[in-house]
Amino acid sequence: MKKWIKKIKLFLVFSVSLFALFSGLIIRDGLTDELGTADVGLVFGNKVMPSGEPSARLAARLDRAVQLYNDGYFNKVIVSGGLGREGFYEADVMRDYLIERGIPDSNIIPDNQGNDTYMTVENTVTIMEENNIRSILVISQYFHIPRIKLACRRFGLEVVYSANAKYFGLRDLYQISREVIAYGYYLVRSYP
Repeated sequence: MKKWIKKIKLFLVFSVSLFALFSGLIIRDGLTDELGTADVGLVFGNKVMPSGEPSARLAARLDRAVQLYNDGYFNKVIVSGGLGREGFYEADVMRDYLIERGIPDSNIIPDNQGNDTYMTVENTVTIMEENNIRSILVISQYFHIPRIKLACRRFGLEVVYSANAKYFGLRDLYQISREVIAYGYYLVRSYP
């Protein structure tokens, strides 16, 4: 019996250590912006408030996109997000937010079918092929960036830059744990 308890303890220590290592790698990668001039910026959706305004997390992503657009990193923006529980299409709310901050509507491409990371990347690949776009700069929260880059590369995108939104909250602890699992899933899932 003591042997089994010892094995279980060793397994738990190993598992927790491995989880902590992967969490650290995700955090480090996500906080390290990889900026470069791209054909298009891609902003991932997030919660829209019942008032129709972007949540603080989503606003941070959009504000980072405005900053990078104004700094000349890209001249077109894809905003992607599906229909939220609040009854708003995230991409439409995001487009309106960017227009209010000076980005012309003609430079914004909304994707209202980006219900999750995989679908957003899949839809973006189609948009890029249709518009002869070759490079992309992805914008999201730091913990989300590594999985986004993985999905982009698995979908065959060769030039992928990244920037994290400057927003941090207690919920990040949950999100980081979730991303460790999601990243592992994205490593083994099938891609077209």
